[in-house]
Amino acid sequence: MNAPARLGLYGLVLVAVFAVAGFTANAVVPEATVQAWVEETPEDDHRTDEHDGRDERNGGDEGHENSTASLGLGLAQDGYQLTDVSAPTSTADEGELTFTVTDPDGNPATGFELDHEEEMHLIAVRADGQHFRHVHPERDEDGTWSIPWQWEAAGTYRVFADFVPAETGEGLTLSTTVQIDGDYEPVATEPSAKTTVNGLDVAVEGDLVAGEASELTMTVTRDSEPVTELEPYLGAFGHLVALRDGDLAYLHVHPHGETPAAGETSGPEIIFEATAPTEGRYLLYLDFQVEREVHTAPLVIDTESSTDSGQDQEGNEEGEDHDH
Repeated sequence: MNAPARLGLYGLVLVAVFAVAGFTANAVVPEATVQAWVEETPEDDHRTDEHDGRDERNGGDEGHENSTASLGLGLAQDGYQLTDVSAPTSTADEGELTFTVTDPDGNPATGFELDHEEEMHLIAVRADGQHFRHVHPERDEDGTWSIPWQWEAAGTYRVFADFVPAETGEGLTLSTTVQIDGDYEPVATEPSAKTTVNGLDVAVEGDLVAGEASELTMTVTRDSEPVTELEPYLGAFGHLVALRDGDLAYLHVHPHGETPAAGETSGPEIIFEATAPTEGRYLLYLDFQVEREVHTAPLVIDTESSTDSGQDQEGNEEGEDHDH
């Protein structure tokens, strides 16, 4: 066999080998698993999320708000990393959810500041926004956080760790995903500015404008009567978690007003300030306390862009007086 023929045959063999290898990899490793590996890679924490590319146009913070880490979608940020996450794998299992936060030196972090009366806020929510939980695990001397845990339904969950390292005094939110075995039936997300939880009606008012600090007012009523017995919870009369629909990007939301004193009550309104990084739909979860019982009210609102808002306002003014 001459040299050109041998080279041609060798090339055909290589093509066949790579084809078989590619087929085998796809058969052994599901596509969803490969995608999860890509999403969970720590290096991705410093890349810009494709959804966040609009932040700068909406007045975002040139890069900081654009990073997936700053929106709570990364395993690591500023040298801190979420590690050793363990949880039950099915709804039938009862166990513990445990994890560790390592510091920039790679050691388990054990120094945390109190933030809203707790060192650690753990948020778990399914990909479709259902089965939201906001709890506070305990930390042992070795830096391992744990809490008794059982999942309510199957599906993919994002678990957030929201904390303030004592070394920096700056709040961080890290997260990872957990897959729970079983039949998963996603629930469609629709706008809902009102909801009822345990006989209490909760409504949200205010425009959530992308790229701007927006004021949202939560009002709690019972049988159409204002509830004025709201009790302090987590250092305020309410605690609000906001997540972007789709990727569950985590927004830091701050309540208005001074820290209430023990025994003080308020209501029916709770005012928050939130900044949506991009246009889209946002899932709101309001935790509030009445008669020593904590309630969680889920709400869903859509943003409006600052440009559209300005155009509407200009259009209204022109409609009232075309001479201006």
